[in-house]
Order: sequence, then C-alpha cells, then structure tokens
Amino acid sequence: MAYSNFTLQEVLKKFSLKLEEGQVLFPNVEPRAASALLNAWLEQKIPLALALSTEKARSEFIIAPILAEVREQLDKRFSLFSGIDFTVDTSQGLNGECDFLFSKSPEQLVLLAPVVSVVEAKNESFRNGLAQACAEMIAARVFNEREGHPLERVYGAVTTGDDWQFLMLEENTLFVDKKRFDLEELPRILGIFCYMLETA
Repeated sequence: MAYSNFTLQEVLKKFSLKLEEGQVLFPNVEPRAASALLNAWLEQKIPLALALSTEKARSEFIIAPILAEVREQLDKRFSLFSGIDFTVDTSQGLNGECDFLFSKSPEQLVLLAPVVSVVEAKNESFRNGLAQACAEMIAARVFNEREGHPLERVYGAVTTGDDWQFLMLEENTLFVDKKRFDLEELPRILGIFCYMLETA
C-alpha cells in the first residue's frame, strides 16, 4: 500500500485515529496580503488551470505559486519540496510521493526534519485527498521522531487549487477544519500557512 491507496476509513483504523471535523481550526489567524506578483500571476493563470482541469495544471499554475509565496513571506526560513519521494515505512504503507512538503529548515538540497506540513493536490475528490494527506501527516510524524525532531502537531492541507481545507494531527486525533477556503480568501489561506509553519 502507498499513500494514494488509503481510504479515509482505512487510514483512521490502521493508525487508531479519531476524526474530529466539527471545529474551525484557525479562527483568529491574521490574513496576509498576497504580493502584487502573485496576484498578477493568478489573475492570468487561474482561467488556464481551470480550463485544463487536471491536477498537474492546478498544481503548476495555482498551488505551487501560492506555496512559494508562503516561503517568500517567511523569508525562506522553511524549505518547500514538490513531488518528492517520501518513503518512511513501507511495511505500514507510508511510502510514495508527496505533492508538497514544508520543512522547518531552509535547506533545499535535501529534506531535513522536522516536516511541518504536507499539501495534497486533488482535481476533485476531497475525500480521497484527506485520506492521502492524513497518511502523509502520519509519515511526517514518524519521520520527525526518527530524526530526533518530534513535533506536537503536524499540519496538512488538501486543495483543488481553487478550494482549500486544512488538517491537524495531534496525538491520536485528526482534526479536519469544517471550513473550506476559496481563492477569494487567499489572504486567509496565506495567513494560515504562515501561522502553521511559524508556530510548529
């Protein structure tokens, strides 16, 4: 099994997790204004990404620029990886590629612990994205502990590019934000990512 093969029910059962989906996870996070460069890029590229309507197009034209903006806003103190192999424990199905990973290290040549957040890009199905992101978040926790950098929380997000939903793994509970954000709320999306990374 790999990250992409898990269903939400399977990942919760396999790793003995409780699901909590009734909370707004980041109610008081300060929005962060997008740069003029990002706004101009998205204005030009969103119609193309949505017209192509593939995960690859949405990842390249919408998601990656937004995540790169987060890294810029945090003065490149965090590394951002795209499409990286993140094999942590094949015996438990914690293997495969992650769409995007943030690590609390400025190093870009190699992935170093601790991994703070994973981002899963999906064309349509949020449910499949939640399962995959949850498995990747568990892998991040295992990776961090193994490397001697345990974190109290690991964060995640699932996105279609135009809709974003955030997750938090704390002890044996997977919290799924009951609110989804669209691109009209980009400052809130940027603010949440910056908050997650800075408070990790």
